Amino acid sequence: PFFVLAPLANVTDVVFRNFILEYSRPDVLWTEFVSADGLCHPKGREVLLKDLAFREEERPIVAQLFTSNPEHMYEAAKLCVELGFDGVDINMGCPDKNVMKQGAGAACMKDVKLANQLILSAKEGVEATNNKIPVSVKTRLGFNEDNLEVWLRALLETEPAVITIHARTKKDMSKVPARWERVKRAVEIRNEMKSKTIIIGNGDVVDMADAQAKVAETDCDGIMFGRAVFGNPWL
Repeated sequence: PFFVLAPLANVTDVVFRNFILEYSRPDVLWTEFVSADGLCHPKGREVLLKDLAFREEERPIVAQLFTSNPEHMYEAAKLCVELGFDGVDINMGCPDKNVMKQGAGAACMKDVKLANQLILSAKEGVEATNNKIPVSVKTRLGFNEDNLEVWLRALLETEPAVITIHARTKKDMSKVPARWERVKRAVEIRNEMKSKTIIIGNGDVVDMADAQAKVAETDCDGIMFGRAVFGNPWL
């Protein structure tokens, strides 16, 4: 298994990430999520490029984007390749109301067709640069209800390189314990479909011993740490 640091809005900027690297290097780093819509506007791009700043020492590093506009996803994915990122991740799980108002983040879970088009557009944007960096997705079990059986199968049809499953619904927020038995089910669904997509589990992992135990019980490929890193940069 491998272990990665979650993209945390207003937390995991370039300074924070490099602080973490001084004490315990994750296997992969993510940027904070960045608006693909903003990146497609000249003035917006000028402002947002600072959120996509990174140092060579951070590699491998993945740029996380959000939008409900496939054309903007295409252009933003192209830009991320040009900026030198090692991967592009699409946020399909953020419960922030302002993000969901745009049809992005967790709202993607209500429109499977759009979600799949966003993945395909990101892939096309990457391919347009003649590069082959992976396109991945971070999401949840469902919007108001656990819809993993339908939602995950639909995403897997587009063959993203990685799907990170936060083991709660949007409605759950972080008010209930993460349901790691559903990460196990996600791995089973992936295997049933004979997919090569990597499954990362996320939610309530407190330390490395806990992470190893959750890998053993779910057979997921990797673990994403979020809040566990607060106050514990040597995790």
